[in-house]
Amino acid sequence: MTAAGADESVLWAEHAWLGDHAEPGVAVGITAGGRISTVRTGVPTPPPGARELRGLTVPGLADTHSHAFHRALRGTVQVGSGTFWTWREVMYGIAARLTPETYYTLARAVYAEMALAGITAVGEFHYLHHAPDGRPYADPNAMGLALIEAARDAGVRITLLDTVYLHGGLTTGGHTPLTGPQIRFGDGSADAWYDRWTRLREREDDRAGVRIGAAVHSVRAFAETDDYAAFARRTDGAPVHIHLSEQPAENEACLAVHGTTPTRLLDRHGFWKPTTTAVHATHLTDDDIRILGSAGAGVCMCPTTERDLADGIGRAADLGRAGSPLSLGTDSHAVIDILEEARAMELNERLRTRTRGHWTAAALLRAATGNGHAALGRPDTGRIEPGAPADLTTIALDTVRTAGPVPRLAAEAVVFAGTAADVRNVVVGGRTVVADGIHRSVPDPAGELVRAIAAVMS
Repeated sequence: MTAAGADESVLWAEHAWLGDHAEPGVAVGITAGGRISTVRTGVPTPPPGARELRGLTVPGLADTHSHAFHRALRGTVQVGSGTFWTWREVMYGIAARLTPETYYTLARAVYAEMALAGITAVGEFHYLHHAPDGRPYADPNAMGLALIEAARDAGVRITLLDTVYLHGGLTTGGHTPLTGPQIRFGDGSADAWYDRWTRLREREDDRAGVRIGAAVHSVRAFAETDDYAAFARRTDGAPVHIHLSEQPAENEACLAVHGTTPTRLLDRHGFWKPTTTAVHATHLTDDDIRILGSAGAGVCMCPTTERDLADGIGRAADLGRAGSPLSLGTDSHAVIDILEEARAMELNERLRTRTRGHWTAAALLRAATGNGHAALGRPDTGRIEPGAPADLTTIALDTVRTAGPVPRLAAEAVVFAGTAADVRNVVVGGRTVVADGIHRSVPDPAGELVRAIAAVMS
């Protein structure tokens, strides 16, 4: 992993989350290749030369669902009222103005913000493929490569979920063509998308923190005639994501055209697998939940975006009980804070059911770490144990939000009261990316965000 900072041979965590409890005094050995070699408990003081991590150290947080360019909308779309569909029109305006150069600049700042929030890996759901008029750039993957370079320079791992997007929408009369800003999203056909994606996969470099996955934007943007089954076969083995049932209108149109829900339509074609993740999954039937759980397909909840856009509250607890691993994403980047997403999943469920305690802090941390990394094609990541990548996030326990609880309740304090502002140190592949709340390689993320957003808003 390329990131600023020197290799660490030993890290000493004041408290470390070891899967089911906060353990005091833990020394973590790191190999030259950036993996954990040893985990020693009962180490009350830092060994000589060890890097001290004061607070609670957890596996690096995973942001399973991101659209980096949405960060430019923060604040702007909070004015007035509207729906998901009116918000989308504002979003399309930003999408129309990006170039590979401006997207790199914006994404680097966004990914630096993620690192400061303790995120060590991001799943970038990417569909801004071509020039605004739809013509490919000299390198047809120029926009995706800009995102990869931005993540690398910001010190976070990326799974680029290159997205097939062939139609402009789904109505009760069928699919509509791409129009306006959507033109740049399309490749013309599923075969053309696959050819471009195949070339992009050659750029995968897990040692540099880069994985290439795939995505279908939604049943609105990919038709049955485009061949879901062929897509599933061609992308077998890669992490595959899809927006699913985010809006009731999507379900209504799918029922009108196909006579069934989006979940069941996809199931007919063998789409659901343990390597598949449904994003949002807000408006599901009992049968939909059974299908996803039986397949072991993951579900990425984005509670902040879902409430910001007034989408609704998804049935996360029912999905988890059915067998779907739950992960978390920041999606529209109304905020970038995986701790907020984790507790929001629990608090939303409390509002929906009017009962408390659907997930423990341990289960919410698992959604924020291991489950998210697995959804991004890194099942060996998200735990503090020998052999795992040395991706670690340390959250302070002495801020006004987290101070007070006894150490054994450190996870509860962090999950239910901590925020991104409490993240102090971030290590990715054994290298320090954030130290004492300062990003090592992006010295002024806030200033970069201001400049990058101004460039695409003008």
